[in-house]
Amino acid sequence: MTTDHHTLHLYSDYAWLWPLWGDADGEYAEWCAMVHQLMTAHARRELHTLLNLGCGGGKNMSNLQKHYTVTGVDISAAMLDLARQLNPSCTVVQADMRTCRLAQTFDAVLIDDAITYMTSRADLARVFDTAYAHLADGGVMVVAPDYLVETFQQNETRISHAVARHKPAHLDVVFMENNYDPDPHDDTFEGTMIYLIREHGLLRVVHDYSTLGLFTHDVWCETLRTSGFVVHEVAGIAHPAHPVFVCVKN
Repeated sequence: MTTDHHTLHLYSDYAWLWPLWGDADGEYAEWCAMVHQLMTAHARRELHTLLNLGCGGGKNMSNLQKHYTVTGVDISAAMLDLARQLNPSCTVVQADMRTCRLAQTFDAVLIDDAITYMTSRADLARVFDTAYAHLADGGVMVVAPDYLVETFQQNETRISHAVARHKPAHLDVVFMENNYDPDPHDDTFEGTMIYLIREHGLLRVVHDYSTLGLFTHDVWCETLRTSGFVVHEVAGIAHPAHPVFVCVKN
């Protein structure tokens, strides 16, 4: 994950909530199965190694390591601690995915929802340049925008609950997400997350606020191609209106 103006609670002192939000063996496994299928179908080389830029707590890594030797990069030390615990056999590196250079190449790159923290076209391009620099010739990158200008839902609110099998009996958590775009003429929107944490019945309310990136479909395609990729596009799983970009390095 990457954020400039402050460190979010979820990626620092409340990172312990992350294992409770989304099941690595559920929706993450379904997503990673699609990623692996797309990478295998489009790559022009054998795939053995994968770089996960913005790996967060490592739930994608836990699924992808079944097929690849995985290295994860993230800017949050707290999230990398979780990634190490979940994936002790994987390599993780603390770095900014806009600027990191690992002095090695990989057969594949995955960038998931961390890309949403890119709030300018310049930063979006820097991440794609990083991916391109770390791909071997014929390698493939999968990246999927969570939001596009064309399909953005103003004031969208989602509520989810802690994964039951991962939480102790004395704890319950409700996760609330709200998206709002106060200025449709710029490249950003406001993301607010609220965590309702009940321990032994006592309520604690914690909130995070982020400025997040919101770009048009054309900006995504143009930026990817300017970085050097041959771009293919398929429909997403959870949100078919949101494309998944499969990008090959010639």
